[in-house]
Amino acid sequence: MNEAVYLNELGIVCALGAGQAEVRAALFATKVSGVAPVPEALPGRTLHLGRVAGALAADEQLPVSLHSRNNALLLAALAQIRAEVEAAIIRFGAHRVAVILGTSTSGVAEAERGMFAYARTGALPEDFHLAQQEMGSPAVALAQVLGVTGPAHVISTACSSSAKALASAARLLRAGMCDAVIVGGGDTLCQFTVAGFAALESVSAARCNPMSAARDGINIGEGAALFLMTREPGPVMLAGWGESSDAYHISAPDPSGRGALAAMQGALTRAGIAPAAIDYINLHGTATPHNDAMESRAVFGLFGAATPASSTKPLTGHTLGAAGAIEAAICWLTLHDNPRGQLPPHWWDGLADAALPQLNLVKPARVLGRPLDYALSNSFAFGGSNAALVLARVRGQA
Repeated sequence: MNEAVYLNELGIVCALGAGQAEVRAALFATKVSGVAPVPEALPGRTLHLGRVAGALAADEQLPVSLHSRNNALLLAALAQIRAEVEAAIIRFGAHRVAVILGTSTSGVAEAERGMFAYARTGALPEDFHLAQQEMGSPAVALAQVLGVTGPAHVISTACSSSAKALASAARLLRAGMCDAVIVGGGDTLCQFTVAGFAALESVSAARCNPMSAARDGINIGEGAALFLMTREPGPVMLAGWGESSDAYHISAPDPSGRGALAAMQGALTRAGIAPAAIDYINLHGTATPHNDAMESRAVFGLFGAATPASSTKPLTGHTLGAAGAIEAAICWLTLHDNPRGQLPPHWWDGLADAALPQLNLVKPARVLGRPLDYALSNSFAFGGSNAALVLARVRGQA
């Protein structure tokens, strides 16, 4: 098979809100929101983080071994599209529905809580289970909740994880191995990731400032996004994907942008379009010195200075393994039900870095003046794991 694959439904929860309506309103607002200061994010330090507010989905339907905030985030996203997913299970059969997810933390937060409790009391909490931190836990949890028996696995390649999950899901569908996939990713705030990036001197105490001459690091975030992907026509198509591995350095990107460029070119080639067809680019845009330098060169080299682009990480934070899915969701919202072509703004101080190529960064309230046809989403990870996705509006349905 070599059929088109569609992103039929979307569930999302992140620092901007829960559900399409809340996230859309905050995304296109003329006032920045989402990421906020958190006192004692690390001992003695206030940091800006992208936290999910409010109660999450209950997980008592799962065994203790699958209890985690990560899985609760995913269940909250699933609840938004549960009716459509259940209909697909009835239509295709449980054995023909897959679950493919990306994460980088899984239940690490629960492991931290257990270790802190052990240090205080000499005993692990009764609700702690070693399996909570297994990387495969999110896929097992969703498969059990839904009762599906198709392929179920998790991809963990740092910040490209859930973008690669979308590509993997598309390959399963096109190979005829399933008829529907619940695909996306989730990641949770925990001290492991915040302290880890702080140790790399990569976190910013203030809201992150991508592409600025004054950029000084990322804001860690959390969230989950899930799509129902099938071969049945829907409002948005996953038109192309590109993956590369430049293996330049364990944590730094190849400064030439060689791997990023290969991923973007691969996505365009698979979609069968030229760079000029892209209406909007969601940048990886972490606001770290090396990533932004590399990405600006790669994007400028392929698209020039005309294509509108933005990093949405000042709104959501860098959600690590969930970033690819959440930012694909942002592209989905930009392509679907958006007749004026509102564009996700690039929130920064406006202080351009003279050492970087100047991209066409989106100002708040900017509109294209027509519906978008194609959007590109970039995800670049530690170890040189790069992924780019091309999403396309399906005319007559969006």
